[in-house]
Amino acid sequence: MIKNSLVTELKDAYSKSREIFTHARNNNNNLSDINSLNQNQHIAHGLAWYATYVESLLQLSKWIEYLEAHNRLTDLEEGIAGVGAGEYCLQIMHGIPMSQNETIRPEELGIPSEIIEDFKKVTVSLTQRSTSFEKNRVMTILQQSIESGIQPDDGLDETYQEIKNQFKRFVDDEITPHAHEWHMNDDYIPLEIIKKMSELGVFGLTIPEEYGGLGLEKKAMCIVSEELSRGWVGVGSLGTRSEIAAELILIGGTEEQKQKYLSKISSGEIFPTAVFSEPDIGSDLAHLKTRGNAKGDKYLINGNKTWITHGARADLMTLLVRTNSEKSDHRGLSMFLAEKPRETEDDFFPADGMSGGEINVIGYRGMKEFDIAFDNFEVPKENLLGNEEGKGFVHLMSTFESARIQTAARAIGVSQNACDLALQYANDREQFGQKLINFPRISEKLIMMFAETMIVRQLTFHAANIKDLKQRCDMEAGMAKLLGARVAWSSADNALQIHGGIGFATETPISRVLADARILSIFEGTAEIQAQVIARRLMESANR
Repeated sequence: MIKNSLVTELKDAYSKSREIFTHARNNNNNLSDINSLNQNQHIAHGLAWYATYVESLLQLSKWIEYLEAHNRLTDLEEGIAGVGAGEYCLQIMHGIPMSQNETIRPEELGIPSEIIEDFKKVTVSLTQRSTSFEKNRVMTILQQSIESGIQPDDGLDETYQEIKNQFKRFVDDEITPHAHEWHMNDDYIPLEIIKKMSELGVFGLTIPEEYGGLGLEKKAMCIVSEELSRGWVGVGSLGTRSEIAAELILIGGTEEQKQKYLSKISSGEIFPTAVFSEPDIGSDLAHLKTRGNAKGDKYLINGNKTWITHGARADLMTLLVRTNSEKSDHRGLSMFLAEKPRETEDDFFPADGMSGGEINVIGYRGMKEFDIAFDNFEVPKENLLGNEEGKGFVHLMSTFESARIQTAARAIGVSQNACDLALQYANDREQFGQKLINFPRISEKLIMMFAETMIVRQLTFHAANIKDLKQRCDMEAGMAKLLGARVAWSSADNALQIHGGIGFATETPISRVLADARILSIFEGTAEIQAQVIARRLMESANR
């Protein structure tokens, strides 16, 4: 087979799928305002999913083209891309799953059957790469490659590959052997592990060197977050708190605030936590109720917060409150850099004006979740971010791109962990006189898990690259997070199915991975919120 044929097939599929999407968007141009979007969410979010699949095909083609240009394309990468792209083309024609029980179909978007038929003709060779026979053939190549110590080529350059290798060794030695025990015991991530992560630069990856960080790109953050999350998503998520806090300070902080906090965040001396959500608010942060009233040289904080990750152990809260009660929307919100003591043996929150308790969770452990009540909790005025009221929501929104890119990377790590566990079990387990992996249905599940994980990886790298160019990427970040969360859950669910009954036992690591995967479509913006963000951007661009 001529390698270049796949690049051509992928580019043709992208071009034709873009025509389908453009027709669908133009056919639904009545969704130009927020009320229309809210009233027609199935259609609007369906457009978001179609756009995500179109972008996925483009990034797959760029990945294969890069590998080919650098003489690194093998039958393994070609097979993975063909299986994934072929399946996505079939879904574009027949319906894309938005969740387990919601599918968006082309006829719902007003796409004429003749356009779908034209797409079918153009992609016939590509969809043949996703037949049952082809899936099993590619799975055999993948199995043999991994047994020989060869992993699929992600398309990383030498520098990024070394970063990945370094953290792979750390995870294999320090995280994977202990993660399930930590999860089962509902333990914190050990401080000695956090110290080693600090020494590796995890908490200062993207903080500029002038403030004590490594000054690396968001793509490096993706690689590190994926590898750490492959070991345990809690470990991979620990850096998210530092990423959010550092970006808030870099974007909105005064020079004094940058000098005071960034180097300590980077070194791991300070553990930050994000204190945004409230019991009755959820995703609607613009209307939160916790108050911050100025009194002399301080603010008095009153209200309740929830789902505060690593809250009791943290030293610094990025705290979003309402400082202007006359404004009930986002314009009345301000962000504080509120210091607090760490928990003690007897008290989660040993500070005047703070109290709270732990929220028990089925997964995503290692940092613990908390409710926090503030009762005249004092924050010095100089700890108002940027020394300016009313900018809190704007500052927070500016961090969402990075946070969602990082969440997509965490999803890749969880999905890859599920892939690895399922492949190992399918190789080890025998039923009816042969290994599980020799059964076609098992093999087909596995290769789709690996293929979709690679698709999300390339989509996430794309979003990170745009962010590194300092360009707006809320849509691309949303796509990566949207698809990544679905793929992580799908991979974990299929991996548990491959394990059978033993996978349902809490003693089995895949049970932990399944529980961890479920949170990914909820935090950092639910799947529905991601689709809404993407849909709004799509309609904005259509009406320019």
